[in-house]
Amino acid sequence: MAYATVNPYTGKTVATFPDATDAEIETAIAAAHAAFLGWRETSFATRAEVMRNAARILRRDVDTYARLLTLEMGKVIAEARAEVELSAEIFEYYADNAETLLAPETLPVKSADEGEAVVVHEPLGVLLAIEPWNFPYYQIARIIAPQLSAGNTMLLKHASNVPQSAAIFETLMREAGLPDGGFKNLYATRSQIEKIIDDPRVQGVALTGSEAAGATVAAQAGKALKKSTLELGGADAFVVLADAELDKTVKWAVFGRHWNGGQVCVSSKRMIVVEAVYDDFLKRYIEGVAALRAGDPFDAATTLAPLSSQAAADEVKAKIRDAVAHGATATEIGPKVPAQGAFVQPTILTDVGEDNPARYWEFFGPVSMIFRAKDEDDAVRIANDTPFGLGGSVFTADTRRGAKVAARISTGMVFVNHPTMVKADLPFGGIRRSGYGRELIGLGLKEFVNHKLIDVVDIDAPF
Repeated sequence: MAYATVNPYTGKTVATFPDATDAEIETAIAAAHAAFLGWRETSFATRAEVMRNAARILRRDVDTYARLLTLEMGKVIAEARAEVELSAEIFEYYADNAETLLAPETLPVKSADEGEAVVVHEPLGVLLAIEPWNFPYYQIARIIAPQLSAGNTMLLKHASNVPQSAAIFETLMREAGLPDGGFKNLYATRSQIEKIIDDPRVQGVALTGSEAAGATVAAQAGKALKKSTLELGGADAFVVLADAELDKTVKWAVFGRHWNGGQVCVSSKRMIVVEAVYDDFLKRYIEGVAALRAGDPFDAATTLAPLSSQAAADEVKAKIRDAVAHGATATEIGPKVPAQGAFVQPTILTDVGEDNPARYWEFFGPVSMIFRAKDEDDAVRIANDTPFGLGGSVFTADTRRGAKVAARISTGMVFVNHPTMVKADLPFGGIRRSGYGRELIGLGLKEFVNHKLIDVVDIDAPF
């Protein structure tokens, strides 16, 4: 699978790593299962201490961790530091809340004959996490922090272009005090992934990635009768109503579309603007995008990152050409991006008709689709005209009205007057082709536990 660190700004290969052998896969599964047998009996206090240690180490060594993100996938250094902090906050959240969230629940049974009924939440065992490259640490933290806190153990198959980010997280958890086998990074091949899922010691799989990868893994998990969760793509709507405060709205629009180089499943990919303010919004938005500075992601002045790889940049450029071939208008914005690096020129797509297949694509880069809506109802119609259902946002001066419009948008998450709020104490997930299941808070914590009924019944038999 060619695990390698290739600097997306310089194009140079920094390091390569061999695929895991079948023997290494077997050893990792056996160690994870052995670790689970002890870890499931470990107190919440001990598990919380490991989570707190992980958070402390991340903050202590923030520059080391952040620089690795920038080296491997091109994230601008300020955003890399922010990702390290967010990961630390996720570990702390579960240190603080896992025991309460997983406390036994006494059921309000209707009759005394039903006994004293309690639901307990017990860990399942070894889990596999398959994670993408766009947030190399956050994606790991948001699955392993809850599942380790619940008493499960974890195997990781990370994206092939962030092998060092994957490896350093294994080192992190070992230093934090997690028992050997509790979390293992594997440079697994596609065929080995299926073998891992099939193994009877492995109880579930969580994937964040593409629709194609999600469909494959979900089918493999279903065949093996294993629980799965999927977080897939998104084409989030950014709805601008007529009363929106345009200065603030445009600033959030530029950020919401272009942070992390536009490589975010919940970035604002479709700007849907009511006709009354469309022209004014478009003019200001173009000015805002033009002010972005593309360059070395290690330079603090850089605000537009290269894409994660040249292949990723080439794919986005090809999608732009296809969109134009089907009738869209593509307008390149701002100064020319550097010739060096996996950059894509910021581009606005307009005139994307309902017969244009690009209308229903996810552009994973600095490409904005902008739609003119007749009014609020039309904006909601366009927002819901997508196979995806991950996030979205509504901008208006009337927040009560914004909440009502948000309720009409069919996604897993909608934000009023903000493009997206990714935090440790908010749930994350979508519907339709954006996947199923939730991560973070109690919802994520309980995705891979056995909700077991214990009912103490003490009544005479009927005969």
